[in-house]
Amino acid sequence: MTANGPAFTPDERTAHGLEGLLPPAVESLDEQARRAHAAFLGYDKPLNRHIYLRQLQDTNEVLFHRVVTEHLEEMLPVVYTPTVGDACRRFSEIYRRPRGLFLSYEDRHRFREILGNRPHRDVDVIVVTDGQRILGLGDQGVGGMGIPIGKLSLYTAIGGIHPARTLPILLDAGTDNEDLLADPHYLGRRERRVTGAAYDELVEALVSAVEAELPGTLLQWEDFATAHARPILTRYQDRLLTFNDDIQGTAAVALGALLTAITVAGTRLTDQRIVVLGAGSAAVGVADMIRTAMTDEGLSPDDARARFWFVDVDGLLTASRDGLSEEQRVYARGDERESYGLAEVVRRVEPTVLIGLSTAHGAFTEEIVRQMASACERPVIFPLSNPTSHAEADPADLARWTDGRVLVATGSPFPPLEVDGHEVPVAQANNVYVFPAIGLAVTAARATRVTDRMMVAAARAVGRCAARSATDGSRPAPLLPPLRDMRAAAREIALAAALAAVEDGVAPRAGEEDLREAVARAQWSPRYDEPSR
Repeated sequence: MTANGPAFTPDERTAHGLEGLLPPAVESLDEQARRAHAAFLGYDKPLNRHIYLRQLQDTNEVLFHRVVTEHLEEMLPVVYTPTVGDACRRFSEIYRRPRGLFLSYEDRHRFREILGNRPHRDVDVIVVTDGQRILGLGDQGVGGMGIPIGKLSLYTAIGGIHPARTLPILLDAGTDNEDLLADPHYLGRRERRVTGAAYDELVEALVSAVEAELPGTLLQWEDFATAHARPILTRYQDRLLTFNDDIQGTAAVALGALLTAITVAGTRLTDQRIVVLGAGSAAVGVADMIRTAMTDEGLSPDDARARFWFVDVDGLLTASRDGLSEEQRVYARGDERESYGLAEVVRRVEPTVLIGLSTAHGAFTEEIVRQMASACERPVIFPLSNPTSHAEADPADLARWTDGRVLVATGSPFPPLEVDGHEVPVAQANNVYVFPAIGLAVTAARATRVTDRMMVAAARAVGRCAARSATDGSRPAPLLPPLRDMRAAAREIALAAALAAVEDGVAPRAGEEDLREAVARAQWSPRYDEPSR
């Protein structure tokens, strides 16, 4: 009963038997938030700040969300990337209190029963991971739970999904991380990962349990390995209200930033030549989203595919190469026989857009960037790998190598650029620009599916929000909306996605004004004594 702390009034303290259990002062929520923020600043290391916020979330969730909401730009790197990566690596070490559900392979036949142990009956959004591909860090096993917890904090801070209606899930298939298996303090399933049919059975057990216990709940797949991410999405996207944030969320944000960039550059989407470094599920998802937008603007599917060149660790993806997945083969070049590397691809293709989702730190070298800039007036370069240590380039280097002409968005936070005496923010192409708004959209519109058109509509709305704050094109422009304005932007992005849901027939008929009002009603703000609907 002491969750509100000093915010309880004298009458409430008497009514709840709290007299003497709290300090005499009575604080407002705003006063509590100022005190909590000062305590946050008292910690010098990001991980310690992360731990403090998690403890605050466990003791006073309303206050936690008030602090994060009011200081979103400052808190985002601590609540989520890059600090959450360190928190995942050290999950067993810093573990304090349970949050969410841990579903282990051995219990797969009892998942519905275990879902019944969830702390709150009504759930709007589930985020689930199996911990196999956490950010750019690889297999973190049970430590991957830090990702769903962090994501759902942002569903609330930005999208306004009530925290009591969110549920993080760790699907524990085991781990192949030797350090974790040898760690005596590791809290997860101390077995090798299940694979093949056993793994598919595990995922199916989760889906069946959610269908039975929480029908109509949005299920977001997060940080699954490339080998599993696309097949899982393909298998279930027409069966559930579901999407994969690494594939579709990343893609929508990248498309939104690209639309802003081409507006600043004064070019057309259909004229771009796009080189992508990395050929995993996220990279292919980005290309798929951009390709869909290109066809919406008039290109044929074949012409749109021809605007992409993919490069992985073995060089250019060509049709003659063995071992490509079905999704990769869509972009394999049939007009090239030689599988040369990134530098040669840039030299031959003269791309207008260079996107990195490779986790290869420094892969966009000075030579490559200068070569690209020599043939392109406003090069668009997105080093999207995260955390920061895996970024393909530093934006400051990109600005220097292009004489300030680059249009850049990154996957992790970087300091502002100094260009011609002006400080220009670096747009962080973080999925927070889309996934909280998708949660808000499906909740407000009562959608039953997440469609490709909803994601493209969200991306275009991101671009419109960013265009309002972009510069005049004479120097690098922030390609995404300011993070401090994201709660307002989320409403506009959610409205666009909700309208697309109605157009696609996956939500009840509703007009724009009705949906706008539904979105506003669905966006919760942290206050005491507010019901979760």
